[in-house]
Amino acid sequence: MNNLKNKVVYITGGTKGIGFGVAKCLIEAGMRVAISGRNLETAENAVAELGNKDQVLAIESDVSVLKNENEAIEKIIAKWGQLDVVLANAGVGKFAPVDQLSESDWNAMIETNLTGAFFSLKASVEALKKSEGYYITLASLAGTNFFAQGAGYNASKFGLVGFTQAAMLDLRQYGIKVSTIMPGSVATYFNDHIPNEKDAWKIQPEDIGKLVLDLLTMNPRTLPSKIEVRPTRPDLK
Repeated sequence: MNNLKNKVVYITGGTKGIGFGVAKCLIEAGMRVAISGRNLETAENAVAELGNKDQVLAIESDVSVLKNENEAIEKIIAKWGQLDVVLANAGVGKFAPVDQLSESDWNAMIETNLTGAFFSLKASVEALKKSEGYYITLASLAGTNFFAQGAGYNASKFGLVGFTQAAMLDLRQYGIKVSTIMPGSVATYFNDHIPNEKDAWKIQPEDIGKLVLDLLTMNPRTLPSKIEVRPTRPDLK
C-alpha cells in the first residue's frame, strides 16, 4: 500500500483526539477518509474542519451496535466503491475502584472498546478481503499494564489486544494485515481532559498519525502486529 492516494480509510471515533489527528495525517497523504462519531453534527463539524468534502465523509455510528457499523460500511462503499483501511479507534474510559465500579460504566467500556472493535471488523471484513487491506485497533499500554481503579478499562484493553492478535492470525491468509497500537499518555480529550500546554511531554495525536502512515507504507512482506509507544520522557513536573 505504498501509494496511498485515493485509498479509503474508515476511522471510528474520529471527531477529535487521536482519531482526528490520524485523519489529518492520512488526508495530507492523499487518502479518502470517513470518520464516525455517535453524533452526526459533531462528525460533520469535524469534516468541515478537515476540509475537502470530496475527500472526507461524516458518519453517525455507535460502534457498539452492529447495525450501525454495517450501515457505515455501506455508506463508504456507496461513496467511494472500496475500503482499504479500518482504524478501530472509538473508546471510553471510566475509572473507579472495582468495588465501586458501576454496571453501566463496565458495560460502556466493554461494549465500546472491545465489542465495538469486533463489530467494526465484522462489518468491514469482506471489503477488506477484496482490497487486501489493513485493520488497526487503537488499544493502550493499559492492555498490558494493569493499574488501580482500572479494572474495567484494563479488561477492555487487555481483551482488545488479544482480540486483535487472534484476528491477525485468522485474516492474514486473505492478505489482510492486522495490527494493534498501544499508546501510553497522549494529549487528547479522553476522560474529559482538555489538551493544554502542560501536555507537551505527551505523545501528540499527529504522532499516532505518523505511526499509522508508517504501518501503511511498510513493505507488505513485513507486519508489526503489536506496537507499544510511549512518551520519550515522563512528566517531570
